[in-house]
Amino acid sequence: MTSFTDTPEGFRSGFVSFVGRPNTGKSTLTNALVGEKIAITANQPETTRHPIRGIVHRPGAQIIVVDTPGLHRPRTLLGERLNEMVKETYSDVDVIGITVPADEKIGPGDRWILDAVKKVAPKTTIVGIVTKVDKVSRDSVAVQLMALHEMLGGDCEVIPVSAQSGEQLDVLVDVLTGVLPEGPKFYPDDHVTDDDRNTRMSELIREAALAGLKDELPHSVAVEIDEVLPNEERPDVLDIHAVLYVERPGQKDIIIGKDGRRLGRIIHNSRKEIIELIGQNIYLDLRIKVLKNWQSDPKALGRLGF
Repeated sequence: MTSFTDTPEGFRSGFVSFVGRPNTGKSTLTNALVGEKIAITANQPETTRHPIRGIVHRPGAQIIVVDTPGLHRPRTLLGERLNEMVKETYSDVDVIGITVPADEKIGPGDRWILDAVKKVAPKTTIVGIVTKVDKVSRDSVAVQLMALHEMLGGDCEVIPVSAQSGEQLDVLVDVLTGVLPEGPKFYPDDHVTDDDRNTRMSELIREAALAGLKDELPHSVAVEIDEVLPNEERPDVLDIHAVLYVERPGQKDIIIGKDGRRLGRIIHNSRKEIIELIGQNIYLDLRIKVLKNWQSDPKALGRLGF
């Protein structure tokens, strides 16, 4: 990547990726550092599906946070492809932040991820991050910090943070800046992400669809923006045509809900978020289609960008 502009001497820049088990708060932490919502969040594991670059601007540094899908033991072809994508990202970044939540004990899953990271990025700097410290007592945070330090070994720095309250976020930025190399400014000062608009809109629709879903259904949901057109009758309105894919007819019924209520709620909630994103009134036309077993179909995965 070429630099955006001439940068002062001593300026630091580089790429950081947060890794950890599902639901350790990686996307929430990314959004908090960037200062704007660029990554969707949900209660379900494996919500993130593609690397999202968020840009953290500081007077003497530019940190590009690459929010990736969580590394996991895959059950589908989609899972395998996401893992490959994640490993590729890890091998390209300057710093990897291993995240563990303050309210869950470190276990085999965390060690499996650390081993995988060391295998694909043996020379990359590792920083330990204890997330969600607002959920537990100070004593519990101290215990978790010691446990994470023990797991990481060596001279790894370990930082406790809360993305919700903002506690210690500046400390984390300072630590990350300190281990980044000197380098150029990669993005203009007003950039918060390099994700294109359609991708961000499709992710907001998927986030609204995931709300309240349980079991396997969240993994079966994918969203594609079909067309974005100016409204013929109202020049201040954009018409957004999108398709929400599921894998089976029964899942389509769940998404639509009784009397179409769930679908109506998805459209209402995502429309609000999209208007905030693009700063313009929209009409959202959302259709539901069954794309049979798309998570394991190479052709379907290619069509959806995986």
